[in-house]
Amino acid sequence: MNANSVRHISKKDENLLNDLQTLLEKQIELAHKGDIKGVESLSKQANSLVEKCVQSRILEQADLKIKGEKLQKLYEQLSLALSAQRADISEQLSRIRKGRKTLHVYRRGI
Repeated sequence: MNANSVRHISKKDENLLNDLQTLLEKQIELAHKGDIKGVESLSKQANSLVEKCVQSRILEQADLKIKGEKLQKLYEQLSLALSAQRADISEQLSRIRKGRKTLHVYRRGI
C-alpha cells in the first residue's frame, strides 16, 4: 500500500472535486441548450480545477476512485454533447450555404 491510498481525504480536496463535478454538469446542461459561449466560459474554470487536482494528485487516492470514474463519465457526456452541437451547427451552415447558392443562381436568372 502506498502513502496516497492511506491519506485521508481533506474537506478541501472533497470540495475541489465537488466543484469540478458541478461545473461539468453545468457545462453539459449548457451544451444541450446550445450555449457554447457559456460552456467555453465554464471550461476555463474547470481547467483550473483540473490543474489543481493533477497537482495535488487527489484522484490517485484509492478512496476517490469512484469519484474519478464519475468525473470521467461527465467528461465523456460533455464531449458527446459538444459533438452533437458541432454536427448541428455544421448542418445549419450547410443549409445556409445551399440557400445562398440558390439565391445567387436566382439573381443571375433575373
